[in-house]
Order: sequence, then structure tokens, then C-alpha cells
Amino acid sequence: MEVFLFLGFCFDDLEGAIANRPYIISLFNVLMETIFESILNSCVIIFFINLSKKKHMLYRILKFIIGVGIRLYYKEIRVNNRGNLSNGKKPMIIIANHPNTLMDAWVIGMICNQPIYYMAKATLFDSKFKLKLLRSLKMIPINRRGEGVTDGVDNNDSLSECYKVLSEGKTLVIFPEGTSYKEKVLRELKTGTARIALETERLNDSNLDLQVVAVGINYSQPEKFRSNILIDIDQPRGVMDHYELYLKDKRKAVRSLTDQFRDRLEKVLVTTETKDEEELLDDIYKVLNTKYIPSDEKGVQRQVSELKEIKNKIDELKLVQPWRIDELKQRIKSMDWKLEKMKIRADFLDRKFRSRLFLRQIFTSVVFILVALPLAIFGLIHNYLQYLFTDWLVPKLSTDIEYYAPLAILVGIVLYPLSYTGFALLVHYLLDFSWGLMLIYVLLMPLIGMFTYWFFKYLTHISYKWRYMFLMIDHKEALHELQSEKKQVKELLFED
Repeated sequence: MEVFLFLGFCFDDLEGAIANRPYIISLFNVLMETIFESILNSCVIIFFINLSKKKHMLYRILKFIIGVGIRLYYKEIRVNNRGNLSNGKKPMIIIANHPNTLMDAWVIGMICNQPIYYMAKATLFDSKFKLKLLRSLKMIPINRRGEGVTDGVDNNDSLSECYKVLSEGKTLVIFPEGTSYKEKVLRELKTGTARIALETERLNDSNLDLQVVAVGINYSQPEKFRSNILIDIDQPRGVMDHYELYLKDKRKAVRSLTDQFRDRLEKVLVTTETKDEEELLDDIYKVLNTKYIPSDEKGVQRQVSELKEIKNKIDELKLVQPWRIDELKQRIKSMDWKLEKMKIRADFLDRKFRSRLFLRQIFTSVVFILVALPLAIFGLIHNYLQYLFTDWLVPKLSTDIEYYAPLAILVGIVLYPLSYTGFALLVHYLLDFSWGLMLIYVLLMPLIGMFTYWFFKYLTHISYKWRYMFLMIDHKEALHELQSEKKQVKELLFED
């Protein structure tokens, strides 16, 4: 059921994101009404099926579609310690950071096996129909400060429902930051989560053994297609170490437990204290990141580990040698300018240049490009217009970058199947394919589309490789100077 709950989230949040853009309201309404109407109908069907406790294929299909959408959008989704989300018969609160609006809820729902309840902003329940339906879908509304009071939503009733859900041994998801921004800065946590946890224990005479699990959602580039996610999950931990204090001084206990929640989230995240520090961290990583130096860790796990290592060194330098921070900024700025001027990537500076090897690699690449080009053309014909349209439409629907990924997935869920259906009908009409050939054709459209995206990324990589080879021949000294600068940045950051 959590899948449909997430989609309910989408309609309200995305509607709000474009509310001040009247020139696209009609386009948005046509798109979103089509999506939401079909989703609501599916929700009603699934809800009544769940009431009768029957497994139904439609539920599985819809959940599969959402999961496929997420997995197609992101290249790698790595989950560490997924077993920590299995609550058994104990009540559980999942707390998580909130950098990517709707996607954060989708991702948590995708990796959890048990049914999930969510606390959601009350503006989502702005009609009697939505209120009745979405409450049935395990969403608990809460009026947030600054957003007024939604008809039919009473915060006391909502809190009582949270206590009831947890008292029954179920799982509740809360984003304690309250709002969502694309940044590594972990904003101030609201105290409501701690209050719900401790009050639930009090109402059950401290016999629940309620567990809180911190989930860190680390995106490499949350809005970017085919970027990566590392989901790091902390060990479940009870709240009884604050219970006695709560009975004596509720305010102090809630504040202390909230501080503990913050410490736990920081351990599963790459966090910075300010936006400027985040920019410095990203700039240093961009210069030092390389795939040409072997490491035991791979992919997004390696990226997050390296970001944490850089962040720890920055924190250390701020305390003992703050002058190094200013020098790092200057050197990074200088390197960025030179790399941009030479049009090469920083990781190529770690490559060992062997002319024969490079020539052999270039020759192999040219042969591969010629062989793969027909497939890439097939992929372009069947996917490029949809890709361009989505890329054009999403920024029109919302200028908030936090909405780009969920919007793109929602648009893609509708647009790509419709376009593939159109291609299939056209080919069937023109070529009269058999059903077997038609099935192969339909399957090839998305598969070769993904290959085509990778193919053009590969062409970009080859262009950098060509550029690097010619620079090593014509401007070898300039490249050696850059390599020396990169080494100095490493020494400035890591050496005592």
C-alpha cells in the first residue's frame, strides 16, 4: 500500500510547487489529472482487495512499476544494513534526512517489506475525498506551522493515531527536518518525533520497547538521471534511556532525545555545517575523485566514504590549521579554471600515459562505436523526443530542483509507455509484424534506449580520452604542472 501512498504525496506537493506559475497550470492539470485519476482508481481497488486480505496481481504490478521507475532513473541504489528495518513485532519509527522531496519517501517504501505509515502535511488532505481515501492509505495528516489549519484535520487526533499505530507494533516514517532542500546541511530537527516516541511508551507503561532507526539517504546528484544513491541504515535503538527524564521534565527529555537523533543521522550521512562548506567539499571531491587509483570500495559506497574522509579532514583543519582551508580554496579554484580551459576531467591526471596502449584503446573504441551506432540510432528514434520533452517539461512544472527527479519519473511513467504503444501500433500497421516480433520490438525500445544513453556518455568519455592524448603530445608540461597541483592539494588536505 505504501506505493500508492507515495503517489498521493506527489499530486499535492507538485501542485503546490507550481501554484505560482499560471502559464503552465493547464498543461500540468492535463498531465497530473490523468496520472492521479488512474492512480486513485487503482488505490481504491487495491484498498478493498487488502481489506479482504487477498493478494492481487494488480497491486504487485503497480508496485513493480514504481520500483522500475526508480531503478531506471538511478544507476546504482546501494542499501547497507537493510535487515535493520525488519521490525519483527516491535513498533518502529524510521527517521531520515529529507533532501529530495517525494523521492525520499519512495525510496524508503521501496526498501521496506512491512506496511508503513507516514506523517504527512495536512495540505495534502484538502478535500473530503482525499481525506477519506488517503487516511485509508495509512497517511496521518499533521497541520504544520505557517500553513494554516486544514478542514477535517486535528493535530491531537493525528498524534493519537500515531500512538495507536506504534502501540500496535507497526512502523511509522517521519522526516524530522520537516522541509526538503537539496543540500548536505542537516537542518534543525523538529522535536515531534521524540515526543511521539516517549509519549507512546508512557501510554503503554513503558512496555513497548519501541525502536528508532536512523536512515541516511545519500544521493550523488539527487536530480540527475542515472546518478547514484547510498542508503545507510543505523542499528535500531530504544528510547527508554530518556524515559525516566521524560516523566520528570518532558521538555528536557524531548530535546535530549532529538539531539541523539541528530547524532545518529549524522553518522549515516555526509553532512556539512554550512552551504559554503558543502561547496568546498564538493569542489575538493571533484578534483580528487578518480577511478584510476584502485580501491576496495566501488561505486557510490566509495564516493560516500571518500566524501566523509574529506569532510573529516576539513573539520580537523578548521580547528588546528584554518589557514590551510583558504589555501585549499585558492588551489581548487586555480585547478578548476585550468581543467575547464583544457577541457579534461581531473581524474585523467591520475592516468598513466602509454602511447601504444592509448592508440590501441582508441582503435578499439572506434570499431565499437561503428558497430554500436545502428543500435544507438534505433534508441534515438524511439526515445530521444520523450527524453527532450521530459527534460523541457520538468523545469517548467517546477523551478525547485528538489522536484526534478520525482517529476521526471511521474512524467516518464505516463509518457514512455504511451509513446512505445504508438510506435508499436505504427509498426504493426506498416509492417504487419507477428505478435512474437512485436513483443521483441516493444522490449527492445526501452532496453536499447538505456543503451543509447550509456553510448553517448561513452562518446563523451572517448572525447576526453582523445583530448588527453593530444595534450600529452602537444602540452605535456602543462599537464605535468596540473598533476603536480593535484598532488599538492592532496598533501595540503591529508598530510599533517
